[in-house]
Formats: sequence, C-alpha cells, structure tokens
Amino acid sequence: MAKPTKREMSGWGHYPRLTGFVHQPETIGEMQRILREAGGEPQIAYGLGRSYGDAALNEDAGMIRTDQLTHLLAFDEATGMLTCEAGVTLSDIMDVFLPRGYFPAVTPGTAYVTVGGAIANDVHGKNHHRDGSFAECVESFDLLLASGDIITCSREQNPEAFWATIGGIGLTGLIVRATLKLMPVESSGIRVTYEKAANLGEALDKFAAQDQDYRYSVAWIDCLSEGDSLGRSVLMRGEHAAADEWQPANKSPLAMPDKPSLKMPVYAPGFVLNRWSIKAFNNLYYRSYKNETKLVDLASFFHPLDAIQDWNKFYGKNGFVQYQAVFPKNHDPEEGVRRVLEKLSHDKRASFLAVLKSSGPASGGLLSFPVEGYTLALDLPIKDNSLFPFLRELDAIVLAHGGRVYLAKDAVLDADTFRAMYPSWQRFMDVKRQLDPEGLFSSSMARRIALDDHYDTARWL
Repeated sequence: MAKPTKREMSGWGHYPRLTGFVHQPETIGEMQRILREAGGEPQIAYGLGRSYGDAALNEDAGMIRTDQLTHLLAFDEATGMLTCEAGVTLSDIMDVFLPRGYFPAVTPGTAYVTVGGAIANDVHGKNHHRDGSFAECVESFDLLLASGDIITCSREQNPEAFWATIGGIGLTGLIVRATLKLMPVESSGIRVTYEKAANLGEALDKFAAQDQDYRYSVAWIDCLSEGDSLGRSVLMRGEHAAADEWQPANKSPLAMPDKPSLKMPVYAPGFVLNRWSIKAFNNLYYRSYKNETKLVDLASFFHPLDAIQDWNKFYGKNGFVQYQAVFPKNHDPEEGVRRVLEKLSHDKRASFLAVLKSSGPASGGLLSFPVEGYTLALDLPIKDNSLFPFLRELDAIVLAHGGRVYLAKDAVLDADTFRAMYPSWQRFMDVKRQLDPEGLFSSSMARRIALDDHYDTARWL
C-alpha cells in the first residue's frame, strides 16, 4: 500500500482548501492497516468530495479515500435489497439496476455521491415529505471502528451506533459496506407538473395543499424578487412514468439517459456572477416556464447540474458556500424563509441557484438535518470575506425560527450555534466516546464545532 500523499483538498464548494495526508486504500484490510498505524493522528473518510465545506477535510491530518471500494456484493430481485461496498456511487447503482427496473429510493441533487457518504450525511431528496431521508432505505451497514474491529449496525443490531453514524459526518468510524432497499420503477421517465407561484406565500400554500399528491416536489425560487413578488417560484412535482408513457426513440423505457458531455474547463471570472446578471437570468428563467405537465428523463429532473462536469468552477477560484437551512413547520417557516430572502435583498447578495423543498418528519439520526417543514438552499459565491459575517447573520435567523443548517454543506458554523441547532449532540458524543474512546476519527469540521474531545479546537476557530 502506498504511503499517504500530502495534498491540498477541498469539498465541492472549493472552500475551504486545506492540506492533509491522503490515503488511497484499495481494500478494507488496507483501511484497517491505516488505522493501526495512525499513531493517534486524526482520520476521516473522504469519498467523492461532494460535501461542500470541511466535513470530509482534515487539516494536517489523515483523509482516507473510500472511492476504491466499489464492489456490488449481492442483490435480491424479490425485495430490491442491494449489498455493496461504501465507495459505490448512486450513479453506479443506476447504471446497473435501472435497466433491471430499480432506482435508489432516495437521491440527492447529484448522482455522484458514494453510498458511505449518503449514509454519513443522511442525504435527502425531492421526496423527503413522502419517503424520508436516506436512513429510510438503509437496512444495515458494516462500520470499521478505530480498534480495527468491524461491527454490523442496524435498527436491531448495535442501534445506538446505527443512529449515531447516520448523519454522523464520519465521526464514529469508516462505513465499509451497506445493504440498501431499492425501489421498483417501470421507466427512466418522470411525469412532471410545472406550476408558477407569484410569491412565497402562494408557493408554500401550493406545497401544503398538493405535496401528498406527488412523490417528488421541489421549487426553484427567485431570491432577488421583491415586494409582492418576494419568493416567486416555479414548482416542479413529479412521479415515475409508467412504461407505456415513456418511449424514448429506439430505446427501452428503462434505458439510462445519456451521460453528460459538457464540461466547465476553467474557473469563471469573478465578474460573471453578480446581482444584475443573476437578476436577468432569474427573470428569463421564470418567464420561460408555463403551467403544464410533461415527461422528462430522470437525469434532467433529479440531477440537472450533473449534466455539466465540474460545474462548481462556475463560481470562480474563490469558491462558494451552499447554505441550506430547514425551517420547522411548528415555527412559522414562511416567516423564517421570508426573513432570509429579505436579508439577501437588503445586503444585495444574490444566489445563482435557490431551491425550496418541503420536508417530512426527522429520521432517528442524532445529527441528521431534515425536520418537518421547509428547506431553503442558496449558492453564494465568495467574493470577499464579508460573506462570512453575513452567513452568521443567516444562522441567527435560522436559529430564531427553530431551524438548523445542513452540516454536509456548512463551512462556517460555530460551536455554540451548532449545539443550539442540534440538541442531540450530547447523545451523539456519548455514543462516539464508546465507539472511538481515543478520538481517532475527527475532521476540520468536528474541531470547528467542538465535536472532538482530544484536540485544541481553538486552533481551528
């Protein structure tokens, strides 16, 4: 096994960029050897780097790549149960199983996420209001502990480790294998109903009245609209199309959509994204839609940005922050979302992409993100350091409305705000201390938000 390589690494937002020691094991046995020889140096799993901030980064410490663990181990056609290694991606699963009539039961906005990463971040998708987060389709997983032992975790077997690891951002151990339930589908098409909403209140009314009629539900939201048009949106609700509805030319109804061929070759200049260019785009985008129902391929509906490789370069060399927060249903979520949109307008900050979704009940993950209510996601380019105090002001708005920020996308949350947003953090730490008594598994994020007993967190603040 090769020695670790000292490299600068980042998440998908290209911020922060931190230098650590990257291991590239090809087998679970090699992972066990890395842990034996770690000498107390902190380690964290790093899959495909689709977490946006520093959840999978480890400054001056170890990052264990998991993307070589790509074996499909078993599949039961009768139940849809798939057992695979943790480095298998949702894209891999679709390539193999969609032609056989199966699709991931939960998928986030990209297919290029590993199964281990999906569990560690308890990812969610457009069907959270109906089907919950990724936890709902996880039957069990095998967890490699700091001791080198491997334990199987499920709702019945090692349940505390199960619920601490789901959403636990890699701090309990290395997920090496998992068993998931796939859902049966008849085609690779999605029947989508598009409907405009003149403002935020109308959008939330439509979500509330119609969400249970659709498995998938999401809205693009114009974050720069103001006054009576504040939060104007295009709602997109979908269902899997039947085989007789979806008949692509000269292809099976279950044929995979074509893979993307476009690529962002260089970082875009900083002046490309500004308030005026985004405002012009938003006006054009909103006007381009009409109220209608039509059929689209699933890649266009679930993973539109995957059509452009390295699309994150569009935000420039300084990178960007994807800020995603959830506003609980019992804390006036409309007012919370409205205050964030008004804050964006007041500070003349524009998000090129703003997405509103409804979410259902929380999973049992101790650090899982979604709760019943509405989530708002914003892509905010880093023009200068003034963005970071602005984000802390957004944190205060979210916290005042009983909400929380998604750790998979966070880069700036402080320890006190994290603890207020995630009240189960102490239970999580109790389980972590049992599984990892010497605190081997740590990350730059863990130290920033004080989920680490063994290192001087002030160094990273």
